[in-house]
Amino acid sequence: MPDRKPMIADGLTALENRTFDEIALGDGASMTRRLTVDDIRLLAALTGFDGGDALDPDAAAEAHLAERLSHGMLGSALMAAVLGTRLPGPGATHLGQELAFRAPIRAGDTLATSVEVVERDPASRRLRLSCRCINQDGTVVIDGHADLIAPAEKRRWQRTTLPEVRLAQTANGGATRLLDLVRGLDAVQAAAVHPCDALSLSAVIDARDAGLIHPVLVAPRARLETVAAEAGLDLSGIAIEDVPHSHAAAERSVELAAGGRVELLVKGSLHTDELMGAVISAKGGLRTKRRVTHCFVMQTPAYPRPFIITDAAVNIAPTLAEKADIVRNAVDLAHAMGVETPGVAILAAVETISPNMPATLDAAALCKMADRGQIAGAVLDGPLAFDNAVSAAAAQVKGIVSPVAGRADILVVPDLESGNMLAKQLEYLGGADTAGIALGARVPIVLTSRADARDTRLASCALAVMLAHRYRTSPP
Repeated sequence: MPDRKPMIADGLTALENRTFDEIALGDGASMTRRLTVDDIRLLAALTGFDGGDALDPDAAAEAHLAERLSHGMLGSALMAAVLGTRLPGPGATHLGQELAFRAPIRAGDTLATSVEVVERDPASRRLRLSCRCINQDGTVVIDGHADLIAPAEKRRWQRTTLPEVRLAQTANGGATRLLDLVRGLDAVQAAAVHPCDALSLSAVIDARDAGLIHPVLVAPRARLETVAAEAGLDLSGIAIEDVPHSHAAAERSVELAAGGRVELLVKGSLHTDELMGAVISAKGGLRTKRRVTHCFVMQTPAYPRPFIITDAAVNIAPTLAEKADIVRNAVDLAHAMGVETPGVAILAAVETISPNMPATLDAAALCKMADRGQIAGAVLDGPLAFDNAVSAAAAQVKGIVSPVAGRADILVVPDLESGNMLAKQLEYLGGADTAGIALGARVPIVLTSRADARDTRLASCALAVMLAHRYRTSPP
């Protein structure tokens, strides 16, 4: 049998051109692509043109737009991709284009880009191709024509793996943004609960040096002095409450907070349950009508603004009533951060209600509670799968019409396990900056992990300071 070249499946593995002699009038090629926010941001990064307010996700949300507007040349780039990879393909010489931009292009649009040969000159091997981009609604967004010299020789190239491009937030993100929120606020009195290792003790001193807190170290004095000497830390001028052990440190710190001597608690090297046991004790004096819950505030390069994940650290398997408090506390935190009406996505594995999936039933009930005024100050929707909560394109594919989908400010997880895994994945694999805070007590509580970086600890402390100032006029 004669040798046969392997079939090329849609140009996925190789590029093969069409010579001038192989091209006839009326021949065409096309490709379809769904545009993402990162597509638009990448063009902005390359050109320096950000479209002004059109690229501002908050401005877009206020205008009830789920997607960002793009520069029209993104459509031109898609036309170039069809011409360069499909018709004529590799080896063509692109002479020029004349295009008319008929309608805006937005993230989430599905653009069908097509070209068709309308003129052909054998003497010069010149081709003129009509070009058109049509969106998912059938609207022509760009049309015009391109002039090329078609290749004379057949070429076939293996596709190469292109480098991965990641777009990072470079300004007002992560810890810097949170520290900016508290710039100008007075430092507050804070009890550092048993900071008896170098990491937690240095974090307290960092927060003091950053002008966030006036710390009171609640721990065995001798142990503190040993840790400080070994780590080269100076404890001069820092108040110390000498207690015999970590359990006593937790109880004494709660007493200081209940008596108004400190306005926030910072967890040191003791276990979280040891500190929280003292906080929620009936005799401690810090309990409120709300359940104590935890919020991670995260900023990831893949999302245009900070968002909250809750509860991923305190409540293991919350009931519906406990989830209501989880939402209320997160909404209060969002308000303190300047988000007037946060969008709250109640997460589940699917976006439909199923009697076999309790998380979807809780989501529906929480949304109805919001409708009845039992949860106020936010817009709730759920159940929503994670992709629908953070991606307008994903929500559009599934036909979800929602004021929250694609632009959630708060992600409410079904339970601690799923929330903790989500937060850690975003931090370690998604490049997210993070901060953590516990709410629902009379004072904010900084719950940091031994693995947390310095920026995370500072950002968490900044959150607590912001809440402490808010609690002076609006106590929980």
